[in-house]
Amino acid sequence: MDKFICEGGRRLTGTIEVSGSKNAALPILAATLLADKAPCAIRGVPRLRDVLTMLDILNELGVDASFGEDGVIRTRVRNERPVTAPYKLVSTMRASVCVLGPLVAKRRQARVSLPGGCVIGVRPIDLHMKGLKALGAEIGVEHGYVIARARRLKASRIYLGGAFGSTVTGTANILMAAVLAEGQTVIENAACEPEVQDLSDFLVKMGAKIEGIGTHRLVVDGVRSLHGADHTVIPDRIEAGTFMIAAALTGGDLRVRNARADHLGALLDKFSEIGVHTSVRRNECRVRGSRRTYAPVDVTTLPYPGFPTDLQAQMMVLLSIADGISVVTEKIYPDRFMHVPELSRMGAQIRKEGPNAIIHGVGWLSGAPVMASDLRASAALILAGLVARGTTEVRRVYHVDRGYEKMDAKLRAVGANIERVVDKKLVEVAGD
Repeated sequence: MDKFICEGGRRLTGTIEVSGSKNAALPILAATLLADKAPCAIRGVPRLRDVLTMLDILNELGVDASFGEDGVIRTRVRNERPVTAPYKLVSTMRASVCVLGPLVAKRRQARVSLPGGCVIGVRPIDLHMKGLKALGAEIGVEHGYVIARARRLKASRIYLGGAFGSTVTGTANILMAAVLAEGQTVIENAACEPEVQDLSDFLVKMGAKIEGIGTHRLVVDGVRSLHGADHTVIPDRIEAGTFMIAAALTGGDLRVRNARADHLGALLDKFSEIGVHTSVRRNECRVRGSRRTYAPVDVTTLPYPGFPTDLQAQMMVLLSIADGISVVTEKIYPDRFMHVPELSRMGAQIRKEGPNAIIHGVGWLSGAPVMASDLRASAALILAGLVARGTTEVRRVYHVDRGYEKMDAKLRAVGANIERVVDKKLVEVAGD
């Protein structure tokens, strides 16, 4: 098992390239189950553990799917009989539940393992099941698996209302089922995140009929079949935002290439409030950090186009060195504060009160050994290590490899002092 060793104090300067969006790629790969025998080509997909897991699931479901030497994922359905997505694969990645909708729509049945718990809080799939049931599927849970059957799905009007707003993966699942349902389906309160828009664009290329893309109301006219398509996934807005925050933290001057400013409006707005200088060109955001302290600001995570929950931990690092008191309110996953104790070990002054974190800015952070709990917490601790005085060791960085392609190499290329090494202690524990 690996860990990162960071020496803080270096400005990030130069140009850094953002990979394609993992969160867009995963449902798009699931959607290739809907195609006839014609192939699909998905471009710009990052080589990440979650992506490789999805390819394993597709292979299990009778789809030839793999990265080519040119970095393009090509898929072709060879066998439509398999309908089981096993626990051994689904349990490692929640997004794999996105195969549920395509399977029941195309193969008339599905047996998909429940994805299990999540460290950032409860993430039920009840809205997925509610939507598929509304489309005419018989659906239930048996022995830890969601079992769904339908002769042919029928159109319906579906409202996706949850405790914390619309559901991204739920919208994706129901949308992929609706494109082959008989009649016109209306999905109200649909998630409108860029990743859902990208999936919709891919489905349209396959022959689906979808109106309202990018809004909370999707109108889907079902078709009899879908064909293959060639598609390039959108840039990863969370990776772009992470690098932009890193530039601000280190007082750097960084050009973040392959970053879409129209997907990053909430972050750019907060940068303006606290005193981070930004400029935007086509597919590039330039961030110039200040050598002076930043102003405090309140941040509330909300569904898109609000401030993304996946940037909450990284933004908290920046606010921990601001000059004053900031409040971060987590509206999506109220328990998503696993990084707070670790940041406190580095000298941050953060007090958690329910879904709120009250942050008293400090003059500087100090390096310390810390333990990552999840993907975005890992990124936050790495960013803290880049600005902290002294040495920071971030353990359990396998979380980072789920969502950031070659993060350490990219940061090193723009001036960061970061190194990936084998964590012998964790290897010994694993061996025991």
